[in-house]
Amino acid sequence: MDSTARLPPPVRVINAQGSSPYVLLCEHASRFIPDEHKGLGLGEADLTRHIAWDIGAAQVAEALAQALDAPLAMAGYSRLLIDLNRPLDSATSIPEVSETTVIPGNLNLGAEERARRVALYFEPFQAAVRQLLDARLEKGRATVIVGVHSFTPVFKGVARPWHAGVLYRRAQDFGHALAQALGGPGQAIAENQPYQIEDGSDYTVPVHGEARGLDAVLVEIRQDLIGDAAGAATWAARLAAALAAVARS
Repeated sequence: MDSTARLPPPVRVINAQGSSPYVLLCEHASRFIPDEHKGLGLGEADLTRHIAWDIGAAQVAEALAQALDAPLAMAGYSRLLIDLNRPLDSATSIPEVSETTVIPGNLNLGAEERARRVALYFEPFQAAVRQLLDARLEKGRATVIVGVHSFTPVFKGVARPWHAGVLYRRAQDFGHALAQALGGPGQAIAENQPYQIEDGSDYTVPVHGEARGLDAVLVEIRQDLIGDAAGAATWAARLAAALAAVARS
């Protein structure tokens, strides 16, 4: 039997006809790397770390899609093969180093292998998102893009105290309102932390959101808070309530 039949699709779209104004994207949902890449030269310990995927993000995104009746596009492969939230000309599109870890299988890649990864993993995901958004806009449906991500508690030795962050650029009113709605007693919710949206290092917000004139944000949740089923469920419910509150305001 053809071994490729056992490979996951590059993108899985859930609830495409959902009634919510929110379209959810989870670009770093999976850590799967096909056997042909031999783990990109990394051991299992590295392939379960944040460098390979956003821990807990898929569980939060799926629960959130169900709670909001929202469409969701989820990646089927590891960000180490090619990052779906990076422009193709970014140095971190196919990272040779992630955080402080060298990725041997990404060193000195030729143009043919780069193009192959674009065709196999990057373009199918982006095409599915474009199709989803095009269908909604053709019907005149209100649409706001929310990317679901997670981040590490410590990055290169520096502690990150936030529980979650809302990243935005042009969607200032929506981004600020969502951060305020997520906040509350004991909650450390940041705006534009631990990252900032930039054309050179982001794809979802500039391309799928701003280029279409749509509000678009990324929600980053600290991975130790959503690394198990209970934590993911708690944060999905919290995020669902906040997004519902903003939609009503």
